[in-house]
Amino acid sequence: MRLMQIRISWPAGQLTATLDETPTSKALAEALPISASAHTWGEEVYFDTGVSVALEDDARQVVDPGTVAFWTEGDALALPYGPTPISRGGESRLASPCNVLGSFDGDPRLLSTVRDGDPVRVELA
Repeated sequence: MRLMQIRISWPAGQLTATLDETPTSKALAEALPISASAHTWGEEVYFDTGVSVALEDDARQVVDPGTVAFWTEGDALALPYGPTPISRGGESRLASPCNVLGSFDGDPRLLSTVRDGDPVRVELA
């Protein structure tokens, strides 16, 4: 299984993430670089990718903070770094089941510096 690294950057910072080789990560890689406007939802950043994929068999709604997930209903990357408005306790609960692509290499709490509407860029690292 080949691993792929991506860099996500925004005005106040950047993080790299390592993605597993999945149908969704391959589709995402083919669309890079992507520029979008960030949205925040609790301690999650998400943004449109313009990529449409199907829900994978191992899709999950509750993930570890720092997981790089793909929200198929919104064609968006979903990047949780803590609880969302529908979390129970300290878990990271996504809006609905998402394809899990990989995880951040650094501290995902850096995502707390992303503001709603910030420009976000995703590219191969």
